[in-house]
Amino acid sequence: MTSSSQRYRITVTPIEKDGLQCSGRCTIELEHRAQQDWMRLLEAARRQSGLSGDERAAAVVATQLLLDLARRHADEPGHPLTALQPQLDEVLAALDAVQRG
Repeated sequence: MTSSSQRYRITVTPIEKDGLQCSGRCTIELEHRAQQDWMRLLEAARRQSGLSGDERAAAVVATQLLLDLARRHADEPGHPLTALQPQLDEVLAALDAVQRG
């Protein structure tokens, strides 16, 4: 299930509804080392029904981010992300089941 580690740069930029230039801090960037190949997961997610393209991409990126973080802290019983691991596994299994249809 795990492939070699992949590095990603994630950029979040607000879309201004009034068309004016963004003022202040307009972009948040972070780097993440992922255990899965997200590009492959996003390609596979295209076959999922019930979600728009943006929703599918958001679901893949969000669950993979949380899953990677939870796994990194799995040896820390008091860490809040460790408690999320079983629920994340369920969400990923459900998304995978929808994909296989």
